[in-house]
This record gives sequence, structure tokens and C-alpha cells, in this order.
Amino acid sequence: MIATPDRTPLPRNFFDRPVLEVAPDLLGRILVRTTPDGPIALRLTEVEAYDGPNDPGSHAYRGRTARNDVMFGPPGHVYVYFTYGMWHCMNLVCGPDGHASAVLLRAGEIVEGAELARKRRLSARNDKELAKGPARLATALDVDRSLDGTDACASGETQLRILAGTPIPSDQVRNGPRTGVAGDGGNGDIHPWRFWIANDPTVSPYRAHVPRRRSS
Repeated sequence: MIATPDRTPLPRNFFDRPVLEVAPDLLGRILVRTTPDGPIALRLTEVEAYDGPNDPGSHAYRGRTARNDVMFGPPGHVYVYFTYGMWHCMNLVCGPDGHASAVLLRAGEIVEGAELARKRRLSARNDKELAKGPARLATALDVDRSLDGTDACASGETQLRILAGTPIPSDQVRNGPRTGVAGDGGNGDIHPWRFWIANDPTVSPYRAHVPRRRSS
């Protein structure tokens, strides 16, 4: 018998832990995005951890800026950034207030509101591709910079919140290098801080970092 996912919101102390504890524990949790057209719910299947000043791949590695301010806490808030001039990506802030760590939400399974996600992801060939990758996930859930700083642990009906869902047993969790990460000296990708559910069809494919060519 398949257990019914727990709809209890995750408390703030869930996120007030080291990023490498929070990241794998987010797998199987339910992210709910409330839109004017209705809710969209996503079961998280793939994430990546970023550990601020200890991590060359992190946006906060060189310190606090206007762009990464939300990463410094409090935990349980949403950090949204814009990349490559066209895509948004969504993270959940964790760790103690003042320490800039966050978990990138890389992929998930749409479990509610698929018809709304399909309208935003017209290029998806099937529902498994609706949120298969961080930019696709944000697009499917209608997430942009206006949601940066949203408190995902706030009580009541909010634009974004995290529910307990069904945690994944440790023997079904896999980990490996982060996708497309270089960092200073090209070593940001060596950390095995990407976590995913084994054999889940919504998990995105791994791609190594490819350095940009410098113009001569």
C-alpha cells in the first residue's frame, strides 16, 4: 500500500540545520505553489546543496550582495535568481541565520495542477518533463524574482510552502557531482552534493561543466 503524502507544513527548524542534512531530506517533500489560477504541487525528486563561504560553486562564496542577500537567512525562505538572461531557478535557504547556505530545487514530479504547469511548459513532451531541471521547475511553477525572499514556513495560505510529503528511505537516495558547476579553480563540481531519488524518471540528466571559450 502506498502511503498518503503528509500535508503537514515543514517547520522552520527543519531548515535550521546544515545544508548537507537538509538537502537529501527534501526528497519526497511536496512544494505547493499557489497561483491566481489555482495550486500546483510538486514532489521533489532532485536537489543540490550549496554551502556559502565554504563552497566555490555558491553564489555567496565571495560574500553578501544585493543579489544573494536572502541566502544569509533566516532559514526556510526562498532564494530565486535569474540566469543566462532568460531563466529563473529556485532555492530553499537553510542553516543558521547569517550563514549563507541553500538547496537548489533541480527537479520534481507535478502531482497536482498539471494542467496549469502544461500551459507554462508547452515544449514538454510529457508530464515527466514538466519540471525536469531547475529552470523547467521554476517555469512550470510560475516562479520568478518577485518570489525572492518568500517565507515558505509562514502559516496560512502562502504563495509557496513546503509540506512533509513522504520522505525517501536512505537506500533509495543517490548522490554525485553537481551539474554544470565549476567554481573557483574549476573545483566546484567535485563535491558530491547533488541528491536524487534512484530510478525516478523526472530526475534531470547529469552534465559536466563546460568552460566558456574566451574570445581572442
